[in-house]
Amino acid sequence: MSDPGNLFSYALVILLVVAVWFTFLKAGRPGWAAIIPFYNLYTLCKVAGRPGWWLVLLLIPLVNIVFGIIVALDIARLFGKGGAFGFFLLWLLPFIGYPIIAWGDAYYRGPKPGEPAGPGTVVI
Repeated sequence: MSDPGNLFSYALVILLVVAVWFTFLKAGRPGWAAIIPFYNLYTLCKVAGRPGWWLVLLLIPLVNIVFGIIVALDIARLFGKGGAFGFFLLWLLPFIGYPIIAWGDAYYRGPKPGEPAGPGTVVI
């Protein structure tokens, strides 16, 4: 029999996957992308308004910390939340932040066409 700690971990993972699924749906992306490894990171970059090649940056140790924070901040901004929400609840505690976005009153504002995703964005 599994110990209660493992069951709690499994429950958090399921909650996070379902919340990201609904977050993707709110952003006009396919929800099933939340369950496909690597494609879920690609979709997360696209929801954040970042280029898809950022997926590579999210796979490099230590570099992924910086770019993960940037993606979390962009997602928070595009759903009408502040930087503190993005950092603390999407990056540090995603099992709290993504359900708030998925089932709360936040709606996806998306990057405006021709507008860089955020400060310091290089458009290629």
